Amino acid sequence: MRALIAAATGLAVALVLVFTITAMGTPSGGTSPKPLLTTVPAHP
Repeated sequence: MRALIAAATGLAVALVLVFTITAMGTPSGGTSPKPLLTTVPAHP
């Protein structure tokens, strides 16, 4: 029974977190024009 209560509590906390982040909306600001470094540097 305790496992069921713990699972329900975890699910409720996760849903509250998701709804809170969704309510806040997307953060303001732009993305960087520089591309990310995707290549591996040469080995010495």
